[in-house]
Amino acid sequence: MSMATFSVRLEEETKERLESLAKSTARSRAYLINEAIKEYLDINEWQIQEIHKAIKDADKPGAKFIDHDKVKSKWEAKLAHSMESKGR
Repeated sequence: MSMATFSVRLEEETKERLESLAKSTARSRAYLINEAIKEYLDINEWQIQEIHKAIKDADKPGAKFIDHDKVKSKWEAKLAHSMESKGR
């Protein structure tokens, strides 16, 4: 696999955290940055792909939609139940 050199500016705190993680994992900063960027790209590419699929499905004739308030109340009930079961 060919590698390319890339310069990036980091906030000082981020740089320090990166150096600390590199030291504690015995990995290079370059390795950690490369892995972090790959993971970020994987997640965001997947998300965009799923959004495009959902839009395509929503544009089909006969697509069914759920009222926003119904979805919201369902998720609020789930959250309340989850909080109750955790004793909060």
